[in-house]
Order: sequence, then C-alpha cells, then structure tokens
Amino acid sequence: MSTEELRVPAAEEFRRRGRRWRGLTGSLAAGLAGLAVLVLGAGLVCLLFGVPGPGAAMLIGHPVAAVIALVAQRFVDRRDGPVAALAAAVVVVDLLAALSLMWWF
Repeated sequence: MSTEELRVPAAEEFRRRGRRWRGLTGSLAAGLAGLAVLVLGAGLVCLLFGVPGPGAAMLIGHPVAAVIALVAQRFVDRRDGPVAALAAAVVVVDLLAALSLMWWF
C-alpha cells in the first residue's frame, strides 16, 4: 500500500475556490425566497383582517424574483465555469433589483 500524496486535479481546486461564492449566492436566493413567503403571509393576514397591506406589485414581484433567483442558483450549484459565474451574477442582480424596486424606491 502506497502512502504518497495524490495531486488534486485543477477542477477540484476550482470547485473549492467557488464554494464560498456558491454559498453566498445560495444564501441570497434562500433569503429572497423566505422574504417572498413572509410578504405573501403578510398579504394573507392583511386580507383576513381587512387592513391595508402589501400592494399587488409586492405580492407578485417577490415570488417572481424568488423563482428567478432559485432557478439561477440551481445553475450555480450544478455547473462550473462561465455558466456558473453568469448564474451567480443573475442571483445577485435579481436580489438587488427586487430590493431596490420593491423596498427602497
């Protein structure tokens, strides 16, 4: 039995470097999905109690943004290289667009 160290292939090194980025974008996508659930829940509570709540733009926009981010995150998790980088950028841009359009402006 040999005890010499084996060299890690370049693909494995690339995957290790991208692990933090994938984790960050995954957290952002999951957070956006959680926010969509909270907004829909708030809309339901407001409907039940007959009080003003989030508008139609928020009730439609948040789930749409969450689905876009989760689909893009699936590409980030399952692909390597430029496809994963582009999908990660889509997650970040989608999150920033959703927050800026529905919360900050």
